[in-house]
Amino acid sequence: MRTSHPLTRLAKSPGPRNATLAASLAASLAAALLLTLNWAVSPIAYANTPAMRAAAMAQSPNPATAQDQAAQDQPAQDQAAQDESKGPPVKELILPGESFLVQDRPAFILWPEPEKRQTPQPWILYAPTLPAYPDSHEKWMHQQFLDAGIAVAGIDMGEAYGSPTGTAGQQALYEHLVQQRGFSAKPCLFGRSRGGLWVSSWAIQNPDKVAGIIAIYPVFDLRTYPGLEAAAPAYQTTPVELAQRLEQANPIEQAHVLATAKIPFAIIHGDVDTVVPLPENSQRMADIYRAADAAQYMHLEVVPGQGHNYWEGFFRSQTLVDHAIRWAKTP
Repeated sequence: MRTSHPLTRLAKSPGPRNATLAASLAASLAAALLLTLNWAVSPIAYANTPAMRAAAMAQSPNPATAQDQAAQDQPAQDQAAQDESKGPPVKELILPGESFLVQDRPAFILWPEPEKRQTPQPWILYAPTLPAYPDSHEKWMHQQFLDAGIAVAGIDMGEAYGSPTGTAGQQALYEHLVQQRGFSAKPCLFGRSRGGLWVSSWAIQNPDKVAGIIAIYPVFDLRTYPGLEAAAPAYQTTPVELAQRLEQANPIEQAHVLATAKIPFAIIHGDVDTVVPLPENSQRMADIYRAADAAQYMHLEVVPGQGHNYWEGFFRSQTLVDHAIRWAKTP
């Protein structure tokens, strides 16, 4: 006895509903048959995960198709592996550059455009490098340096206040950049506020490695900021012991080394600064230069009516920028 196909019986059954169901079922069967045929030709195209595609490629009768699909997958896989290996940035930067570790401490470089880089690379050693610094207020200045082909770099040693630990970190960064990155052996230094303690301390220990120093309302005297009690932990001592060591530990007490070496200096400082008082810091540094017959190497701009603030004139000082660019580019 010959039995008809179920679709035939359904289509011949009376009523429009049965006819519609038969047509729908027939279309589904046809699509399934087409998918089966396509899978047999190229199962890779229908595998929607890397594991499925790998299994499909092993079964594929068409090596070229397998290679093409592998080529399409590889860039995404490479990028995922690269992103995973890179992890989060060591430090957020205000301008194009890179962040990395030097002796397990966060460091950074702001880079000029490739066509403006040089060998050796002129650069500026910046302080204080902390999670918040350099910040957006300094962006204009740093951009001028980059436009002139000068890199900017720094290392975060925490609140070091010019201590031996802080200067050791700056030395490690200096050696890394000069010995491994082709940077100039004589950078210009840039200290903002307490960064003055950082750069002056390093410069006092390395006067032959300094092309010049620029500073915005810098600290040179530990007693004025942050004070001996706050600074003592960075020096790994007590406030009493630090007070006894000030002649050697306090940068302003050793500033004659910079004046004798005739290290060029350019400073801008407000005359009503109550956080970092002008007389005990920048003015005293200028007096030390004058006493050493090196006044021609000191440029101190005192701004009337300005304190320790974000006044734009501090951060858009063309004088400081011009000095820094010239000194950084000095062989």
